[in-house]
Amino acid sequence: MPNTAIIQKKERRARINIFVISLIGWVLIFTYGFMGLQEPRNVGILILLFLFLVTVEFFPIPVWRGFTSIAFPIVYAILVMQGISFAITAYSLVVFGGYLLKRRPLRIVFFNPAQLAISFLGAYWLAEAFLPFFKEFNESRIILGIIHFSLMIVPFYFFNNLIVDYILFLRPQTYTFAAWKQKTLQELNSLVISYIYLVLFIVLGNQNRGEIDFVAFFFFFSPLVGLALLSSSIVKLRKEKARLKALFEMSSELNKIMPSKEWLHFLQNSLQEFIDVDASILWICEDGEWKRKFSMGSTKGQNPLSQSAIEAFEQMKQITIYHDTRKNPGPCADSFDKEIVASLYAPLLFEDEIVGMFVFGRSRTRSFNEEDIQSGATLANQLAIVIKTKMLFSEQEKRLILEERNRIARDIHDGVAQSLAGAVMKLETAERKFFKTPEDSLKLMQESNEKLRKSLKEVRESIYALRPYPTERIGLMSAIHSRIALIQKENNVAIYLERRGVEYSLSSMVEKVIFDIFQESVQNAIKHAKATTIDILISYQSEHIFLKIKDNGLGFSLFQAMIKARNEPHFGILQMNESAERIHASLQIDSKEGEGTEISLTVPRMGIEGGMESDQAYASR
Repeated sequence: MPNTAIIQKKERRARINIFVISLIGWVLIFTYGFMGLQEPRNVGILILLFLFLVTVEFFPIPVWRGFTSIAFPIVYAILVMQGISFAITAYSLVVFGGYLLKRRPLRIVFFNPAQLAISFLGAYWLAEAFLPFFKEFNESRIILGIIHFSLMIVPFYFFNNLIVDYILFLRPQTYTFAAWKQKTLQELNSLVISYIYLVLFIVLGNQNRGEIDFVAFFFFFSPLVGLALLSSSIVKLRKEKARLKALFEMSSELNKIMPSKEWLHFLQNSLQEFIDVDASILWICEDGEWKRKFSMGSTKGQNPLSQSAIEAFEQMKQITIYHDTRKNPGPCADSFDKEIVASLYAPLLFEDEIVGMFVFGRSRTRSFNEEDIQSGATLANQLAIVIKTKMLFSEQEKRLILEERNRIARDIHDGVAQSLAGAVMKLETAERKFFKTPEDSLKLMQESNEKLRKSLKEVRESIYALRPYPTERIGLMSAIHSRIALIQKENNVAIYLERRGVEYSLSSMVEKVIFDIFQESVQNAIKHAKATTIDILISYQSEHIFLKIKDNGLGFSLFQAMIKARNEPHFGILQMNESAERIHASLQIDSKEGEGTEISLTVPRMGIEGGMESDQAYASR
């Protein structure tokens, strides 16, 4: 049987069992709850306990690895004070209303009160059946009371978990041992808390010689309700703090690794901390083509988007939720497994331009709430900025490559081509003069030979310039180490390199500019400044990378050097400054005749992580 058919069969079986349990439960609620209601013994106490029950149901207490409701002591108090009908009715209505307000699926809204009613009534009948066997304790109301609620509380939790486990086992989604263990531990925590509180309820209640009044109930259950409110509020604050921390870390990580090629890998570990989903897919629109860049959880293979899905994406300008994809599948439901039945679409918008779509999926219908919408929108906004910036970086690099090609073409046209043309003309002239004036022909041939040698050198330089750059082959730091070793081998100079901070990846364009400025600065220090010692500092900081080259050479007048640089065809101060401006970096040159030279390059990062660090210190040896 195909996998889809098996899943549908299990889902249908689970739904039938949920319906049967819900039907039995609501029949019992109407029969032993609503139909048995009479005039309450104490209206004030009943209203108070009902309000307390609402509070503890809406604000569950956090326990180890989860939450648990501590409603049983209050429901038992209603049972003792008002009877089984009021207890069943109040419990069912509160749970029903809670799930209804949480906008859970209707089958769950009806099922949960029903299974709790079955469990509570089953435990009550069991306790009533076995209580006569403890007649010898009739004289001690405290012991008899403890025996009674003990006979109820253990079967109640047993029946309740048995029904839930049965349904979870029938569902097509895998019910793992780890999930069962976590749920069981949560229920055991609830049982222990409820048991301790009921012991106090029985002991303190029987020590009061008069009738227990409204005030006594209020003060007795107030700590329990206060604990639920306080702990639930603390958990919400901690959760919000964790969410904000995850947002900050994700924003920092996105910006920190933006220039690198593998910038989406971090989502695999960070996404679940920010928004808890069962599946997610990120599509990015590049040059008009939608590409699947990231997927996690219950998703299918790399299926291309249909034209209708692309059109739906391009028209989607705000967060869109499909609460039940079986009824309304949404644009790309076929990209998820069948168990994903709810989806949230978060468009990645940058100035009304859609650059991508992040789709989240869950295995429960109507499971996305307002908090999920905010989380999805926040993450989408962050990704939109990063993706658009990365696209701009890519476009800028393409323009730089085109400019470099045009420069090479101009160099060939203005240099090699002109030299070759001149050499050809002189050779033709020499040919004509060969028999009349051999001396002039020989001179022309020698000049042509010199031009051809010069042209050959220029061609070799152009070919070398087209080879992959050292930083692209082995990385920035390795390229710098390799270049320093070669320079020291060919020149009598001491070069000291210091690196601070943890090295991080940069774009190829940034690495090329840093390497070029390093190389030109060192060559100038050796060739022109006659330096014998060069100190180099490379500092990887949170918001920028800092390069400093300091030598003990002759130094120079910066004004005279700028004038000379305008006439130099090769890489000089002006070219260094222009290259720095391309990557939004700042270049500073400090030099005086006879005092050496210090060149500083500060390249900003596109990140918001960390704080500003000042690292302008002298590069120590």
